[in-house]
Amino acid sequence: MIGIFDSGVGGLTVVKEIKKLMPDVPIIYFGDTARLPYGNKSRETIQKYSSEIVDFLKSKGCQTIVIACNSASSVAADYLREKYSELNILDVVSTGARIRRGKAKKVGVIGTTATISSGIYKKKISKLDSNMEVYTQACPLFVPLVEEDWIRRPETKKIVRTYLRELKLKKVDTLLLGCTHYPLLEKIISGVMGKRTKVITSGEKLAEKLRADLRGDSISIVEIESPAEDKYFVSDLKNKNKKLAGMILGKKIKIKKIDL
Repeated sequence: MIGIFDSGVGGLTVVKEIKKLMPDVPIIYFGDTARLPYGNKSRETIQKYSSEIVDFLKSKGCQTIVIACNSASSVAADYLREKYSELNILDVVSTGARIRRGKAKKVGVIGTTATISSGIYKKKISKLDSNMEVYTQACPLFVPLVEEDWIRRPETKKIVRTYLRELKLKKVDTLLLGCTHYPLLEKIISGVMGKRTKVITSGEKLAEKLRADLRGDSISIVEIESPAEDKYFVSDLKNKNKKLAGMILGKKIKIKKIDL
């Protein structure tokens, strides 16, 4: 079992990438929809929430944990690895920072307030390539816009333009979506940034890393003959959660509400 969690259902964009590469590997997903969003909360609060979720996933038999939340990855990943040293913990920030260089070597990163304030992406990208110029922008309204299914509203495009104005003026050649909700706004974001800017997500990179890790385990992926059923949990269940989950995964799924 692979445990995957996010502050909401946006982390299902990471699940989608994982299932593309490893369709037979069973997953347990938890979306903390009752306490969404994480991006405007303190480091201590995010660490507390993340720890509670890991305890739940661990109780379900998960030995590999994927932090599919950029806010939690930014401020809680190292904390969780130290607290749960027996688990294999991956996070979207560490994998997302391994981006391909653009010709101009100018990278823009957008994310929640917590993610951008932590400076983690700039630190990790610069460590991999000290010559790369990294510009960041917090976009705190993006998550609620996605969760409220305002993706097609004209107001959303205006908000996207406002947030991305400075990065567009910087003429970044690559824009990293530093939040798992943001891929649902990718078409709008790409349209605002223009054809010269390549928009990328961290979900695909994380899926590749996860597959590499599992191939090193004693039980190979191809040896799983009767995979367990994928399970999806949230801390608060609304019809909009079901609708958004179905839109992300392209199918209806059973979602169960639980109290941690």
